[in-house]
Amino acid sequence: MTLCEAHENRAIGRLQKALMMFVVRQMLNLCVWAVVFWSSHVFAQQPDTLNVSYASVTGSRIPLWIAKDAGLFEKYGLNVNLVVIAAGNAAIGALSGGDVEVLGAPGTTTMVSAAKGLPVAIIGTFGPGAWKLAAHPSITSIQELRGKTVGISRPGTTIEFATRRALVKLGFTPGKDINILATGLAESNKRIMVMLQGKIDATLVSPDNLFEAETKNLKLSILTDLNEMGIYTSASDLSAKRDFLKNQRQRARAFMMAYCEAIWLGKSNKSVALASFRKQMRENDPRRLEVLYKNYVVDALPLKPFPMEEVIQTEIENLTPTVPELRGKRAAEFVDKTILTELEREGFFTTLSNKYGKTP
Repeated sequence: MTLCEAHENRAIGRLQKALMMFVVRQMLNLCVWAVVFWSSHVFAQQPDTLNVSYASVTGSRIPLWIAKDAGLFEKYGLNVNLVVIAAGNAAIGALSGGDVEVLGAPGTTTMVSAAKGLPVAIIGTFGPGAWKLAAHPSITSIQELRGKTVGISRPGTTIEFATRRALVKLGFTPGKDINILATGLAESNKRIMVMLQGKIDATLVSPDNLFEAETKNLKLSILTDLNEMGIYTSASDLSAKRDFLKNQRQRARAFMMAYCEAIWLGKSNKSVALASFRKQMRENDPRRLEVLYKNYVVDALPLKPFPMEEVIQTEIENLTPTVPELRGKRAAEFVDKTILTELEREGFFTTLSNKYGKTP
C-alpha cells in the first residue's frame, strides 16, 4: 500500500466514524424527543386529583357517589378522592387548609366561617331536607316533651337550628322547657339507637332512617314533620374556597359538571342510583333501597343544584344571636353561583336534558 493510499484509507475511516457519530446523535435526539412527547401526552391524559369531603354517610350524598361510581369525574378530567370528615371545625379546617377542595356539609359551617373572615362560599346544594321529629315510644304527644331532652348532632349545625326552630314553633323555649343535648352523631339512625337507650327523648330523623327503624320493628313516636310546619332546611351544601373558584376555575367547573350530570343520570337511570346506594351504604334491602331512591333522588335532588338562598337567609337569622358577625348579612354574600350560572348560560343543562330526557 502506498503512502497516498494509507492517507486515503485513514480519511475514509475518520469520515465513517464521524458519520456514525452523527447518526448516533440523531438517534439519541429522536429518542429524547419521543420520550418527551410520550411523557407530555401521558401526563396530559392524567386526570387532576381533587379531594372532596362530606360530613356523613347518608342518602343525600348520592350525586357524589354516582359521579364516582359511574366514572363521571374521570369524564371531566378529575380523579376525585371522597373522604368523610364530620361537620364542624374539622371539616372547615380541612377546606381552609387545602386538604380538600370541595366540602359537602351543612352550609351553616361555611356561613359562620365566612362571616369571621374565611374566604369560603356555598356553591351548590344536595337538595332540601325532609326531617321528622321522632320521640321515644313512651312519649305520645308534643306536650309530653316538656322537661325532656332532645338530641342534636353537633352545635352550630343545620340539625341544631332546625330542632330549635321546631321547638319554638311548638311552644317551647329550648334550654328552659326542653334540654338540648349534642350527641356528636350526624346520622339519625345512630341517634335513634341512643334515644331507644333512654339517653335522649327525641331527635330529628330522616325518612330513610325512619323506614329502617320500622323494618327492624323499632317503635318510634312521630310528633311532627318539619316541612309541614314550614321549616325548610338544606339536606347539605357544597362549599369551596373563593381562591379555588377563581384560580382553579377549570377544576371547579369540571367538578360541578360531573356533579350535575350525576343528578340527571340518577334520575333517569334508577339502576345506576341503586347500585351506588348498595355500594356506598352497604344496603341490600329492596324496600329500603326504594325509599332511598324516592327520598334522595326523585324528591330531593334539584336538576339545577343552585344554593338555596331562602334557606340560607333563614339560617343567617337563626345564627345571628350567637354569631354577631352575621347581623345584617344577606344570603347572596355567602354564595357563589357563577359556575352554575355559566353552565346554564352555555347550554350545559339543555345538553343534559337532551341526553337524559329530563326537563328542568
